[in-house]
Amino acid sequence: MRLLPRDEKFYALFLKQVELISQAARVFLEAVRIGNSRLAEAATEISILENRGDEVIHGIFKRLNQTFITPLDPEDIHNLSSALDDVLDGIEDTAHCVVSYEIDPIPRDMQELAELVNGCAMAAKKAFEALAADGEIMAHCIEINRLENEGDLITRSAVADLFRKEKDPITLIKLKEVYEFFEDTIDRFEDVADMLQNVVVKNS
Repeated sequence: MRLLPRDEKFYALFLKQVELISQAARVFLEAVRIGNSRLAEAATEISILENRGDEVIHGIFKRLNQTFITPLDPEDIHNLSSALDDVLDGIEDTAHCVVSYEIDPIPRDMQELAELVNGCAMAAKKAFEALAADGEIMAHCIEINRLENEGDLITRSAVADLFRKEKDPITLIKLKEVYEFFEDTIDRFEDVADMLQNVVVKNS
């Protein structure tokens, strides 16, 4: 079943967007592993990638308005584009939140969540590549769902530990909000996975 032909411009634009997401996730993960000394620079790099992503999304919307026959339902193209845009925004927002709140040192739980964000990005990229290659899409969507469930467990445990152990209310509020940014970003990947699964079902 071929959902998006190899030479289809929409496919190329989708793939360009997931590549930007993958780059942003890698930059963020590397910075979180290094610590605060790298995070401010990484946040700037991610903002540049997010701006490029906006240009890609605008390109998709422009082409969508100019194309009479599209490889997918126009509504699906629009929804997938918006969901990918939300993912990149989420990575950017999370990075800037960590920098603004001067989280130092970076808790191990946040490093694990950054690893999950990167894992979701890799799975999303493979899923969109599978669209063009007539490959297995569902397996990558299931992997994103699995990573999202893992992220929920890490976040719940980390927030529970905060309320048990953290005595400074300001620090507690800051850390809790950062964890929520991580969780929201991973949830946005799951939104993309759910939409892709719907596309598969609709076109099967």
